[in-house]
Amino acid sequence: MVQFFVIHGIAESAWARPYSWARNNISDLGNAHCALQSDPEPRYICSPEHGLMNVSFVVLGVLLVVGAALTGGVLWRRSRAAVVTRLLVASAGMGFMLAGLAPADVNENQHVLGALFIMAAGNIGLVVAGFGLAEQVPAPLRWGTSLLGVTAITAFGLFLSHHYLGLGMGGMERVAAFPLLFWALAVSVRGLIRQAGRMREAVPAERLSRAA
Repeated sequence: MVQFFVIHGIAESAWARPYSWARNNISDLGNAHCALQSDPEPRYICSPEHGLMNVSFVVLGVLLVVGAALTGGVLWRRSRAAVVTRLLVASAGMGFMLAGLAPADVNENQHVLGALFIMAAGNIGLVVAGFGLAEQVPAPLRWGTSLLGVTAITAFGLFLSHHYLGLGMGGMERVAAFPLLFWALAVSVRGLIRQAGRMREAVPAERLSRAA
């Protein structure tokens, strides 16, 4: 997930005309051609590092799919909610791959389909995740996940209806798209910390068994 935000920064810094988080879509960074776009809001797009950005979309999508497939009982209950959530998160991952493989100015229909997977399926997955996360996951994280999903779905609706609440088109799109990424990053970091703790506990136990 970190690679996405790093490459996002690299790609936007390469623009001759300043890239704006408020005026520009995330997808603008992956557009293959320089052109004036009128829909949904007028703006000039020219992203020299579009290839790098599209690779980042694909890598992010692969990581989400792999994460949804491999976390299993470590993160999830044995429940329908967990199964549905993992399928929806994997769908969002497929959406990122579609968005990277089909830039908006190359294959708009496929790109829009990818965006729907990300901001519709992915955010519904966040809402359901609150009911599917394992009991050892702290309650604030479980219910915070569902709240994050509700916020993101609301933002997606506002984005589609062109109600940006002062955030601009790009700003509202980010409120709809980024919660899934922040959640995945938070869950990954928590998992790494727990794994490191288990490893530290295992080393003294192994030493004691050898001494005995």
